Amino acid sequence: MVAALNDAQREAALAALSEWEYDSERDAISRKFKFADFTEAFAFMTRVALHAEKADHHPEWFNVYNKVDITLTTHDAGENGGLSERDVDLAKKIESFL
Repeated sequence: MVAALNDAQREAALAALSEWEYDSERDAISRKFKFADFTEAFAFMTRVALHAEKADHHPEWFNVYNKVDITLTTHDAGENGGLSERDVDLAKKIESFL
């Protein structure tokens, strides 16, 4: 089982991920991305997918044409799932693909 972030850890992580929004009901972070066209959006999703598979930590996402919405939470973190260091690491890696 993966440990969910405590309040102090979560606040520090969110400070470093200023473009990501925190959803307290799900204990998750999300971000909306917009690209020039579908090809750029799909290329971005491919980079994320390849890294996520290697890390064995997969995002929840939604894509329409040039828009990609990503939500990160760890389903087996803590008692009911929640934000973990795995989500923070993946969000930082996603940022590096921009």
